[in-house]
Amino acid sequence: MGVLLSCYLMPHPPIIVPEVGRGEEKKIQKTIDSLNTVSSNIKEKKPDTIIVVTPHGYVFRDAVAVTVFPRLEGDLGQFGARGVRFEFENDLELVEKIVEESRKRDIPIAEVDDELAKKYVLPKKLDHGTIVPLYFVTKHYSNFKLVHISYGFLSCEQLYEFGTAIGEAIRNSNKKVVFIASGDLSHKLTPNSPNGYTPKGEVFDKKLLNLLSDMKVEEIIGMDKGLIEEAAECGFRSVCVMLGALDGYEVKAKVLSHEGPFGVGYGVAQFEVDQYKGTSLLEKLYRLKRQRIEEIRQKEDPYVKLARESLEYYVKYRKSMPVPEGLPEEMYTKRAGVFVSLHKDGELRGCIGTVVPQRKNIAEEIIKNAISAGFEDPRFEHVEERELKDIEYSVDVLTPPQPVKSKQELNPKKYGVIVRKGYRSGLLLPDLEGVDTVEEQISIALRKAGISPDEDYTIEKFEVERHK
Repeated sequence: MGVLLSCYLMPHPPIIVPEVGRGEEKKIQKTIDSLNTVSSNIKEKKPDTIIVVTPHGYVFRDAVAVTVFPRLEGDLGQFGARGVRFEFENDLELVEKIVEESRKRDIPIAEVDDELAKKYVLPKKLDHGTIVPLYFVTKHYSNFKLVHISYGFLSCEQLYEFGTAIGEAIRNSNKKVVFIASGDLSHKLTPNSPNGYTPKGEVFDKKLLNLLSDMKVEEIIGMDKGLIEEAAECGFRSVCVMLGALDGYEVKAKVLSHEGPFGVGYGVAQFEVDQYKGTSLLEKLYRLKRQRIEEIRQKEDPYVKLARESLEYYVKYRKSMPVPEGLPEEMYTKRAGVFVSLHKDGELRGCIGTVVPQRKNIAEEIIKNAISAGFEDPRFEHVEERELKDIEYSVDVLTPPQPVKSKQELNPKKYGVIVRKGYRSGLLLPDLEGVDTVEEQISIALRKAGISPDEDYTIEKFEVERHK
């Protein structure tokens, strides 16, 4: 019977590698010391295999990616350190068991081989999210095979369940295994962050590390998705998979360090595995998720409820539902542009709208745009019936756009914007997570329109009545 020896949260800033940092790495010495502590701990355990889950490998929206190349190799050449190069043997025996256990649970898996790499034009090199942690590990211990996994944008509960598949695969093997959750914390931690700043970055980092130190799994999986998104992290999903791998074990958790001098949070933690009791949290996590969705459904106002029922009706019958009776009077008598947004597990799932009204009334506008958000947003596949139970809706009713003479007239929390140049236009709704300045708002709208910032474009503003 195989055994999971321990798990670790390890950050992956390339600058921490001396050949890249060239002295700058000394500014994160606490993290270096912690990574060396972790690596010494791994050396003592002498694992046969190390599993790394990374946010910078082959990340798909709808599947977890498991690399099946016989040899796994890569370097830090893109960061000016091509000499930092590694090659590992892939533990294909354990990979096969992980894939088998995942498919038993209906977890979507993408096996990245030569054919898939060619189809999606994927690089065959290891990413820095894998190389940087292993740079420190191999300074202490190198006699291991590697399993390389990239998380997908699945729900936290699904990622946790994928972790339970990894745990079961390990127990069904004859391997001694160490698990590394590669990931940085908030990328907006301080005002000098290159990704912008939000005070919620520090809130996220502290909350996650505190919850991890106490192994409050339910609270971690159920963390506010808006906070996670605004923090602009890249390690949370790696943590979800790791917690799933630890499902059923007694665990002693310890946060070794946290710092962020470059505006990105670097947290290091270790999770010592004790007795396996087999008591799983998975069913409870799914039940808590259903309860959260049901609470949202019960709080829907008529605008949001109509959007939801419109999409559900179309998915079932493939035709638009008639305007129902019993709506507020203004939904029958008023006309306005309407945007309907769909979110699933904290991620955008579709958003379509009209700037000026196209239908007889607001109710018809909502019905049409809800269907369009689920079926006509070119960024996403069509919504499927199995997804409906997890989708959250918001409806924005727009005021008529007004021309803007000066950017001083704008406020990204109050006003949405429309930029225009000839036939090109781009719209951004107001009060969006992570859009805190007029400059950010205009920049995003310009990118959506395909307009260069140095072109002569016009700006309009509008307000919304938001229902969510």
